[in-house]
Amino acid sequence: MRQSRRPFYAMALYSAILSQLTGSILVGIFGGRWLDHRLDSEPLFMIIGLLLGLSAGIYAMLRTVKQFDSGE
Repeated sequence: MRQSRRPFYAMALYSAILSQLTGSILVGIFGGRWLDHRLDSEPLFMIIGLLLGLSAGIYAMLRTVKQFDSGE
């Protein structure tokens, strides 16, 4: 029974990782672009937002993998 649900757990893990990485990167980019527009500092905050979004996405991904690995 447990072996038959294994592909579904893998699909759930992959979709969770994809949505967390994509969402955090997009929030960082659009938040940075919004700040650039408000402060008239064109590529600075977009790049900072991209890097912050990427690091937040990687952190969330590691937490998700750890949670899936522990079986919770």
